[in-house]
Amino acid sequence: MNRLIKSLLLLASLSISSLAIAHEDHDHGDEQEEHAGEIIKGPHNGRLLEEGDFVVELAIFEQGVPPEYRAWATLDGQPLKPNEWQLSVQLNRLGGAIDNFVFKPQQDFLRGQGVVEEPHSFDVKVTATYKGKRYQWRYPSYEGRVELSPAIAKASGLTTAVAGKGTLQERIKLYGNLVADPLRISHIQARYPGLIRSVKPTIGASVKAGEVLAMVESNESLREYPLLSPIDGRVVERHANAGEFTADRVLFSVLDERVLELHLQVFPADASKIKAGQPVEVKADGQIATTRIEYITPRHGETPTLEVHAPVDNNAGTWVPNQSVEGWITTAETAVAVRIDRRALQTFRDWQVVFIKVGDSYEIRPLELGRSDGNYSEVLGGLNAGDEYVVENAYVLKADLEKSGASHDH
Repeated sequence: MNRLIKSLLLLASLSISSLAIAHEDHDHGDEQEEHAGEIIKGPHNGRLLEEGDFVVELAIFEQGVPPEYRAWATLDGQPLKPNEWQLSVQLNRLGGAIDNFVFKPQQDFLRGQGVVEEPHSFDVKVTATYKGKRYQWRYPSYEGRVELSPAIAKASGLTTAVAGKGTLQERIKLYGNLVADPLRISHIQARYPGLIRSVKPTIGASVKAGEVLAMVESNESLREYPLLSPIDGRVVERHANAGEFTADRVLFSVLDERVLELHLQVFPADASKIKAGQPVEVKADGQIATTRIEYITPRHGETPTLEVHAPVDNNAGTWVPNQSVEGWITTAETAVAVRIDRRALQTFRDWQVVFIKVGDSYEIRPLELGRSDGNYSEVLGGLNAGDEYVVENAYVLKADLEKSGASHDH
């Protein structure tokens, strides 16, 4: 340590930070086990790496330039000229990516060739050579990384998705309602006029095709005959009671609610963008359904508008006639190479990031984003197709980083 102190006194005053792991290479190339100690920093705010009387200061410099490596060396406390020694750095990132840097002399230091991309989180391997002797160190340098067990991840409600190609949708939001499909409602009259002897269903009752709705005594034959439902559905109107005459009026209306009709109002400014066959996402009260435009008609009234018509599957019975809804119509689709769910986005420092997942490790990935449709965003840089990333509750990971006081320190 006396040699190191001598080097520091000649280089400048030092600053001391937290953890360091240095790798000693007494056999000039054979890797030895790591040992823990303090991160000792040099005058350029870089990490000091020592073996014997040989000391390297390795710093990430990012003042006015993209982040790059710069390095200085001393031997027995005396500064070495940059053309007297050689250096290489290998970075192993979470997920398996490897970045290699070679160094070239510049002024009084060696300069790494290439940008040290964010996040600055990796396992570092440093190899220096001076007069044929090789020195090597290994140490972890993590930022924006969280370790979480599967049990805690599940309890935190974390869900993931895989980044990959997809489409972005240009959409228009319209308002309207769901109505009974006129092709699925049956208005039932008596075949032969007469006296209504009995009535079975009440309003709101479900009936099957062929089920008896009422018994009618014919005026001509004085014989009773059944009035049957022609379709499966629900009785929505009843104008029949025992003891009444049928006359020629509608006695029952039965509606098949398994498919409802969507009506959306389209204003002239959007009329040219709307066409039959376009996808529609229907939303109301937390419910979502998808359909396609069947046809478009002029809307009656004082305002010059059109009306979109589309069928909505209601086999589950979750929608009701006359329910107000909003409809998102997809007017165009654009294919992109990599897209992410926008629910995954978090802010970290001045970046927009997602957290990738590798095993039990989660780490930020600053993103360069392109186009967006509100649900998904195009990724231009920072994430690769095939990367698994956290979608729901990623804020839990961000909160953990903030709680731990994650710093941008190298």
